[in-house]
Amino acid sequence: MITAAFLLRQAAAAGRALAAALTLVVVAMLAACGGRGQERPAVIRLVDRFAPTAIEGAVAPGPFTSPRTEWRFDGPPPAPPAKAFTATRGWEAGPGVANLAVADGRLEGRTTSDFPMIRVERSSGLDNPDQLHAIEIRLRVSAGANLEVTTSGTERVDMPNMQGRARAIPWRLATPIVAGPEFQTYTVTSPSLLPVSRIRHLLIRPTDAVGAAFAIESVRLITRKEYLASIPSGVGWQGLREIYRESLVARAPETLRFPLRLAEHPALDVAVGTIDETPVTFRVMVGRLGSGEPAVVFERTVSTPFRWEPRVIDLSSYAGTDVTVSLSLASSQPGTIGLWGTPVVRSRGAIPAASSANASRPQGVIVIQADTLRRDDLDAYGYGRETAPTVRRLAAEGALFQHAVSQAPWTKVSTPSIMTSLYATTHGVHRIGDRLPSSATTLAEVYRRGGYATVQFSSNSFTGFFTNLHRGFEEVDEDGSLERSAPNTSKTAREYVDRLIDWIARHRGDPFFAFLHVNDPHAPYEPRGPYKNLWVDAASGEAQRRDAEAVRTFIAAPGRQATGMATRDELWQAGVDPDEYITRARGLYDSSIRGLDVELGRLFEALRDLGLDERTLLVFLSDHGEEFHDHAAMWHGQSVYGELMNVPLIMRWPGGLKKGLVIDDYVQLIDVMPTLLDLSGLEHPKGLQGRSLRPLLLDSGPAASRPKRPVISERPAPEVIEVDPDVTEAYAVIEGDWKLIHNRARKPHVIEFELYDLKTDAHEQTNIASQHSDVVARLAQVLESWHKTALAARVKSDSESTQGLSKEQLQRLRSLGYVK
Repeated sequence: MITAAFLLRQAAAAGRALAAALTLVVVAMLAACGGRGQERPAVIRLVDRFAPTAIEGAVAPGPFTSPRTEWRFDGPPPAPPAKAFTATRGWEAGPGVANLAVADGRLEGRTTSDFPMIRVERSSGLDNPDQLHAIEIRLRVSAGANLEVTTSGTERVDMPNMQGRARAIPWRLATPIVAGPEFQTYTVTSPSLLPVSRIRHLLIRPTDAVGAAFAIESVRLITRKEYLASIPSGVGWQGLREIYRESLVARAPETLRFPLRLAEHPALDVAVGTIDETPVTFRVMVGRLGSGEPAVVFERTVSTPFRWEPRVIDLSSYAGTDVTVSLSLASSQPGTIGLWGTPVVRSRGAIPAASSANASRPQGVIVIQADTLRRDDLDAYGYGRETAPTVRRLAAEGALFQHAVSQAPWTKVSTPSIMTSLYATTHGVHRIGDRLPSSATTLAEVYRRGGYATVQFSSNSFTGFFTNLHRGFEEVDEDGSLERSAPNTSKTAREYVDRLIDWIARHRGDPFFAFLHVNDPHAPYEPRGPYKNLWVDAASGEAQRRDAEAVRTFIAAPGRQATGMATRDELWQAGVDPDEYITRARGLYDSSIRGLDVELGRLFEALRDLGLDERTLLVFLSDHGEEFHDHAAMWHGQSVYGELMNVPLIMRWPGGLKKGLVIDDYVQLIDVMPTLLDLSGLEHPKGLQGRSLRPLLLDSGPAASRPKRPVISERPAPEVIEVDPDVTEAYAVIEGDWKLIHNRARKPHVIEFELYDLKTDAHEQTNIASQHSDVVARLAQVLESWHKTALAARVKSDSESTQGLSKEQLQRLRSLGYVK
């Protein structure tokens, strides 16, 4: 018999990446077998139980017969010829490309800048309802390190303008390349489900080197149907309308069979959907082992593609028995794809009563991350405006941390630190294109292993699949799933709160973990209608929009230019009063916070209505703040000053935490993960760099008696295109009342060390490093020692951690998007 211990030993021998995968199987085995000491409902995830032998009537992957979208440069030219650029078969040379021509069956050219661009316009297939899976390019290039691709659905494309914007925000479709004399095939997988009908223009940056020769043999769009047609049925990370789920992908008329031992009060939690126009019927059948024919407990015909239909199927009549659960598909067209999203058998009803004020652990945990929210713009922290009365009430009923510090000043870097309890130097996510290595363990993965239902609502790609932060979540709603309309494109709380309430209602009998990332405070500062004139009247709001547009041409940095975030000097150059501009911007920002706060109030009401208020641990925080000329700039990501690093942190759990607790100790956002795991009774993964705050939450002793430690923030080596060419690599340490900033990689005019006395200079305006050289030397050594330790703990890259895995194990990790 294969035991859980054996599997764990095997996982440890194969490395952390495999350990993560096999531990999931272990948990499922224990749940299914009624392992001793189970304090939460048993959970059986069919995704973890799947093996190819589970498929009955398997349909082999077949050829894809629909027309393909492909550009080749050998053989006769296409007929009819392209309307423009006939000699290059429709491809146009953009900025940075010279001598573009077709020769010897290849599209050849030479780069004249580090951002060369070529473009082609599609003239057919624009009514294709399918989605883009990947772009395959057969390329040879003499120099360079990276290939990038993007698409546009507009009628016309301004390539110079797109080039300028891309220097601020890199294209998300990218891959490293191998320069040399040989042709290579590069497959660039799309991080989101882009409808093929919206791809009117395809743009390629063949290399990032100046003076390089390139040649392209072919370019092909791989649609999602084509990709799924090429692989066997099995496990995958599948999305419909940008809502992604751990899924079992099957083809009609396949049946997936799972022998299970059900615990008390079982129910099958599943969502069904398809990507095909042909209707497909989903059936769930359950039969007791050795006792007759199975019964159909669920049947649903899906005729609308690209839409999940979630269902909870009661299996209580089979409680405590050994059964076979069968998932089958039927369709008039063999091979029609059916998706079984998050198929999980959960045993419901083993949750402590709502009246239990002494519950040892919360039933639900909800982390609310309000993007770009300064701590000092909340009335809970003493702000003069009533920007967030709901958050203030949350603090009054729970614990407020007066001095919480983020580990990084922008979302891409900060969120992985929150979700792994690792510094950025250790987790390695520094730049826009970076992904969290699979060897790191996320907070969601620990909750998933603990039997919790898990869900994430992501308001931008930095917090979801693009950064590999979907790991451990059964469902992730990406920002592309939102119904957005100008001018409120960044306001996500209203729709996501609606979805979270519905999701919690379906899981009210389960332990659950939810990560709600809302973008409402983020620029553009355009509050929803009811709130936009709270602190800025209509005339001033219109004046702000005019001034923001007028100042763009005076903004030097591409990143800030794209967002209209001007320095004081740039505003003066544009003839705009900086103080008036900031006053209006701050008013609109505060109004956006109020809009967010109202939506959070609806969430808290729903928890009360569902009887979960006392049993849910709520955590409210921000990944970073926002600068309003505190140090002459706007926006975020550019520094490690307090306006960006000082963030709110509030925890509320009536069943386990005291009310009205105010904690003055300096804490870090990497402390959130170990704290939640402690309060939930879950084991810490090895290597966490944060410290549990549970002693602070439960200890009423004087702050002076508590052990202190340095608080670290970092602005890793920047991509100069991110925000501003003058941005520096910077690290900060807070110890006692001192804050030292070390600007490491910097321009000549940037001072290396800055020292601030936070007791007398909370806003970090007066650098006193020259007056306290001894303090600078001591804290510089603290930073240097920390940096060496953090570097030594750097998590393994995917190429390192997957060495030794079998082809099947590696394919499983790839199918879930954990590695590429």
